[in-house]
Amino acid sequence: MVGLGKPDDAAIWKLDSTRALVLTTDFFTPVVDDPYDYGSIAAANSLSDIYAMGGQPFMALNVAALLPSLPPEINAEILRGGAEKCLEAGVVIAGGHTVQDKEPKYGLVVIGFVHPQKIISKGGVHPGDVLVLTKPLGFGVTTTALKQQKASPEDVAEVVGWMKKLNQEAGALAVEFGLCGGTDVTGYSLLGHGSEMAAASGVHFRLELEKIPFVSCAQKYAEMCTFPGGAYDNRLYFGPHVRFAAHIPEEKQMLLFDPQTSGGLLLAVPQARKDAFLQRASEIDLPVWVIGGAVEGEGIDVV
Repeated sequence: MVGLGKPDDAAIWKLDSTRALVLTTDFFTPVVDDPYDYGSIAAANSLSDIYAMGGQPFMALNVAALLPSLPPEINAEILRGGAEKCLEAGVVIAGGHTVQDKEPKYGLVVIGFVHPQKIISKGGVHPGDVLVLTKPLGFGVTTTALKQQKASPEDVAEVVGWMKKLNQEAGALAVEFGLCGGTDVTGYSLLGHGSEMAAASGVHFRLELEKIPFVSCAQKYAEMCTFPGGAYDNRLYFGPHVRFAAHIPEEKQMLLFDPQTSGGLLLAVPQARKDAFLQRASEIDLPVWVIGGAVEGEGIDVV
């Protein structure tokens, strides 16, 4: 049902009229210093693709490159972080594969189920839909500041807390309200993933900068220009599809191209369901920000 032909977050294979398999994999080098947090973040990031497609993960395999020179307890903490995050999600880690490498890499292969009629995809946005985001931005610029030894412990703790947060509740809420359009905001940034959604759906996104959430330290590190290389790659590739209002400064523009690790879901909510959706999110204590909307046209305007 979904494979190489669409720019979606996971592959989907239909089993029967009520079940389809959702498959994804993701792994990366450390984004934080603490090995347990790294494992937890990597697992949450891998699971996110299943939630972004409207599915529920149930089984995973570890994919890890480990340094034999590191103390065994460090490698163990990476795997423990991933295992406990999967336990929180109700997902069984059933095995995996490791190799030796000069730099740690960790992530998961994840499999889940989704109803064939309840799939959420990048191509499911319609004119008139409201765009909502479930986590703030600014993770990449902060973790790069950490690598450059410029980040304070308080800022790192704030960002780590968001990156370790599962998108489980956000995905379940999207399914509950029958949403069709969505993705998770990860390495391609808000504007990169948003551009893919707009193009796949044949619509135009209008985003309001003042409504887009950022972690409390994002502006500080943006002004210090601690953006990862991926932010500049995102701007180079997706920039031609984006128009910024004249008053938006350079550092704010770059924050919207900032790669996110284990970012939130970007969802399209039909206008008629918006109030009920936001009310239900409030009831379950799920952070949700309305950041714009979709209209006829193409590309993205940020105003």
